[in-house]
Amino acid sequence: MHKTKEQITYNMQQVKSKDTKIEVMLRKELWSRGLRYQKNCKKVFGNPDIVFIGKKVAVFCDSEFWHGYDWNNKKNEFKSNQEFWIPKIERNIARDNEVNETLKNSGWTVLRFWGNDIKKNLQACADEIERTVKSNNG
Repeated sequence: MHKTKEQITYNMQQVKSKDTKIEVMLRKELWSRGLRYQKNCKKVFGNPDIVFIGKKVAVFCDSEFWHGYDWNNKKNEFKSNQEFWIPKIERNIARDNEVNETLKNSGWTVLRFWGNDIKKNLQACADEIERTVKSNNG
């Protein structure tokens, strides 16, 4: 079933940039473990979704679509408006890499999780964050 351009536009406008389902799942799990963080911290380059300021740990929850999961295969699946979507997602990938490098060069530990990993392996993702936070001295 093909969607109209208006339907696609409406759907894209509904996409949230913060407090997404995957972020909320992960934050609730971290909070239940007694880990305290800041969310969507604008003071830290790249506005990480979850930040442990004193420990210099930045966590990003990346949705597969917007951040280019399996990009070399996925970019061939765009049926319409390829001249818009492919450069847009590739800019997101490049920005993610720039954010990673900038933060690492400033002494930060950067953790990125794909949305599906958070949904399927919430405990393992939270375990990795908890280990990193507890081992970082900031």
